[in-house]
Amino acid sequence: MTSEITAGAAGTWQLGDRTVNRIGFGAMRLTSGPGGSPSDRDRVVGVLRRAVELGVNHIDTAAFYFSPARSANELINTALAPYPADLVIATKVGPGRDPSGNWTPMARPDQLRGQVEENLRQLGRDHLDLVNLRLLGPQPIAEHLGALADLRAEGLIRQLGLSNVRLHHLAEAASVAPVVCVQNRYGITDRQHADVVRACGEQGVAFVPYFAIAGPGRESGATGTDPEPVLAVARAHGVSAARVRLAWTLHQGPHVLAIPGTGNPDHLADNLAAGTLHLTPDELATLSTP
Repeated sequence: MTSEITAGAAGTWQLGDRTVNRIGFGAMRLTSGPGGSPSDRDRVVGVLRRAVELGVNHIDTAAFYFSPARSANELINTALAPYPADLVIATKVGPGRDPSGNWTPMARPDQLRGQVEENLRQLGRDHLDLVNLRLLGPQPIAEHLGALADLRAEGLIRQLGLSNVRLHHLAEAASVAPVVCVQNRYGITDRQHADVVRACGEQGVAFVPYFAIAGPGRESGATGTDPEPVLAVARAHGVSAARVRLAWTLHQGPHVLAIPGTGNPDHLADNLAAGTLHLTPDELATLSTP
């Protein structure tokens, strides 16, 4: 039964000095239900706990993942503290949102400490396992990454990563501080960062795609707009299109991790089962055709 398939089915990756299962969990969808209504608090807390029970040891979150009634970080804190020793919680800094939910400009380097401390407070931790510097555009990253490296030296951060970056940012980062992952939008129907995927593999850096399931739906989730090749492979294996999308993602290289998010326990089980879906070379070629 898929409910008993664990995150370890997809294998592991060495994320800095921590070993994580390649299927993790994204927290963005925890705060809101269908149509933007508040999520069912007890249900999503239960999903988080079940995810960890099933071997998820890499959770992606951010202080700016919140709705008027919910905060992803505080839900994680409620569900999982005291945290398992092997759990890696990754968060993001750079952008922000005001109390009304409106996006604010990219933080200055000297403002990143405040964002880090806000994540620490919400998560109830004295350090952050992994902080991704998320960019809002093509700006240089040296000063921002340097500020985070200083916080790492103070012990507030354990590992650094990048998010929403281009290929040249990897080279720029190498001159400032080592990064263990890159988190960009990527999936079957959105492969504009294929060059970054390849470069990360060559450099031993994890690539962590977001919107791998949602495709064109992005923040709104899966939309039923899967192309026919995805649906055909799903029919052939008797599985969901979402599982095919995740399996394809994992087939892009051992350094590629997945962080599907959901507040639905059945969807959680289906996502983890992607680690057992083996696509044939012909299926991969068909799915990878532009």
